[in-house]
Amino acid sequence: MNATPNRLARTLQRVEALPALLRGPARNLALRRAVPFTGTAGLDFVALTPAMTEIAIANKRPVQNHIQGVHAAAMALLAETATGMVVGMNVRDDCLPLCKSMHVDFKKRATGAMRATARLSEAQRASMAADAKGEVTVSVVVTDEAGVNPVECEFVWAWIPKAPKN
Repeated sequence: MNATPNRLARTLQRVEALPALLRGPARNLALRRAVPFTGTAGLDFVALTPAMTEIAIANKRPVQNHIQGVHAAAMALLAETATGMVVGMNVRDDCLPLCKSMHVDFKKRATGAMRATARLSEAQRASMAADAKGEVTVSVVVTDEAGVNPVECEFVWAWIPKAPKN
């Protein structure tokens, strides 16, 4: 799609060149350095391509709620990070991605660990490559260990030109 991938995509391409055993930890380290809160929450960056991201969170004490499930805020973070990463791999280097809105409906009690998978269409990716400013609604599916979708989410991401450095 993009002839010249952006900085995030180039970093992840370098990680993919590592031996398989090192790829996951290196990917997590690189992305947690870029967005420190993802490390605090223990997000695991399972798969990242310019068209799709998959991110997981374990049901461990630091992210649990009062009923020992993944906390609502952690679920929202999981979905926001999945959508933000797929946008981040497509937005031009001269632009800044921003979450414009998020809508999260909690439908069922979650069981165990969770995963979020976000996708962009070819048309959305082409728009991000061509336009200096715009917005996209990013599709994301959140599942728990039982394969249930306990939350339904919609995220709108915008991108704008970066402010010139003085």
